[in-house]
Amino acid sequence: MTGDHYFTAAPASEQERRTIDVHLAGRDLRLTTASGVFSADHLDSATRILLGAVPPPPPEGVLVDLGCGWGPLALALALAAPGARVLAVDVNERALELTRTNAAAVGATNVTAMRPEDVEPDVRVDALWSNPPIRIGKAALHDLLRRWLPRLADDGVAHLVVAKQLGADSLARWLVETLGAPVERVTSQGGFRVLRVGRPTTA
Repeated sequence: MTGDHYFTAAPASEQERRTIDVHLAGRDLRLTTASGVFSADHLDSATRILLGAVPPPPPEGVLVDLGCGWGPLALALALAAPGARVLAVDVNERALELTRTNAAAVGATNVTAMRPEDVEPDVRVDALWSNPPIRIGKAALHDLLRRWLPRLADDGVAHLVVAKQLGADSLARWLVETLGAPVERVTSQGGFRVLRVGRPTTA
């Protein structure tokens, strides 16, 4: 047994790879996952709900999957918007490796998987999709959103999926009251909220 979490930078557990079948961006895909990453054996419910609620991404510009795991949101963005630059961002090196493998397998040449600190600081993001790592703790989550939401372009939009029981409503209030970000609840289903978040006025 190890103390690995999906937000561990370099999982120490043995990498047990497997293939799973998923439906993304209108396509049936066979992708690779592994132990030591989030939801290694299936497309989790929260991500599925997010994918069902978001509008099509902009056809061009910079699109971000924040906390990419093995890459389902990044792949959906890339396949729906082949003319855009897609950044798949994660602290977990195993997740980044899997995302690169899966992007290559489906021909998504517009995906770059990278650590947060390797993203250029002045990048402007046209769309950000995330099933954020709530379990890193409230303070760390707030720091993460403080870093990323101000990178939205003036008309850029983030879509976040958060479990109601893990604080979706309090997070929405914090985004409005502390960051000055416009927030709209897009849908509520299966115990999850999908929040549409605009660029903050303060950070």
